[in-house]
Amino acid sequence: HCLAVRAVCRREIDCDRGNGFSWKITLLRNYWKSKVKQEWLSGKYSNIPSQHSLPEKSMYPMDVDTWGEILEAELER
Repeated sequence: HCLAVRAVCRREIDCDRGNGFSWKITLLRNYWKSKVKQEWLSGKYSNIPSQHSLPEKSMYPMDVDTWGEILEAELER
């Protein structure tokens, strides 16, 4: 699980590890974020007609750099 989360959230994982968090805490802090981020990056929500069509678990608090990654992925599609 740790490697899968790191594949999607490398910056976040490296930051948490650099701040002294254990792998267990780092995984707990980033697991759901990595799932939601991967869905956005894969284009799952590319053709959603409105915000009301988004599934309940499609959002998660993400920083500006993460949204930048998602928007760049959208522009490349």
